[in-house]
Amino acid sequence: MSAGHAHGVSEDADTKRLSVALALIVGFMATEVVVGILAHSLALLSDAAHMLTDAGALLVSLWVIRLLRRPAGGNLTFGLKRSEILSAQANGGTLLVLAGLIVYEGIHRLVSPPPAEGLAILVVAVVGIGVNLLATRQLSRANRASMNIEGSFQHLLTDLFAFIVTAIAGAVILASGWTRADGVAALVIAAVMLRSAWGLLHDSGRVLLEAAPEGVDVEEIGRALAAHARVESIHDLHVWEISSGFPSLSAHVLVHPGDDCHGIRRELEQLLHERFHLDHTTLQVDHAQKPALVQIGQAAPTPHRQ
Repeated sequence: MSAGHAHGVSEDADTKRLSVALALIVGFMATEVVVGILAHSLALLSDAAHMLTDAGALLVSLWVIRLLRRPAGGNLTFGLKRSEILSAQANGGTLLVLAGLIVYEGIHRLVSPPPAEGLAILVVAVVGIGVNLLATRQLSRANRASMNIEGSFQHLLTDLFAFIVTAIAGAVILASGWTRADGVAALVIAAVMLRSAWGLLHDSGRVLLEAAPEGVDVEEIGRALAAHARVESIHDLHVWEISSGFPSLSAHVLVHPGDDCHGIRRELEQLLHERFHLDHTTLQVDHAQKPALVQIGQAAPTPHRQ
């Protein structure tokens, strides 16, 4: 099986898993909204709001997979590979905004807690745990090296944790009547959302800022290239990431005068592949300039003045 065909099969499988997760999330979200309103539960409504963002994230992920399949061409010399990074940014930003809204309302409910139906909260949360387990399991098998898939996975994982916390709050209300447990659960959910948002925004921000990929030591790469016996110096070394799993490198290499530029370039490319797993490289290899030689000749005779 060719690499291109294998990549297509993986994308087809990811599309199927995303679609199954989307159907599970949308189906349960409608139920949760109705019960949350009837039970006066902020935790349930915050879960439902998060599930709405889950559905949006899954839809965006499905759309991005279609964009990634478009071949490079015209002015888009890398195709639309950065679209998955924008998807991760959107997912992180959505989680950040939603967490802020839940914190605001959660504090308000701690101050003035409305009545909450503990049994309804507990039952819906337990069912939600089961639904999110199925959806999360689907995406755990997908290609999570892609920030596009990872963004949706983080949404679902956060929602799974939210249902667990909501179930605990429902049990506390049912056992003790302490309705502030609903507001406390909402604040815990918001904290988890903030953690997931930070991870997505940090990782995708590194790519957009064209920082070197995580775990790549640019100085070590420079030293390895400069250590080649025929390399005189390395200039303009850049290492960045086009998209998830697509690191790139460019550099200007000066070699000793008279050496084989093309042969040295191939040797350096092999070094980058084997030692640093960098395959998309652009090396400009030139001969270093010979130092100008100072020539000393016999001085011309000075004419005598009459």
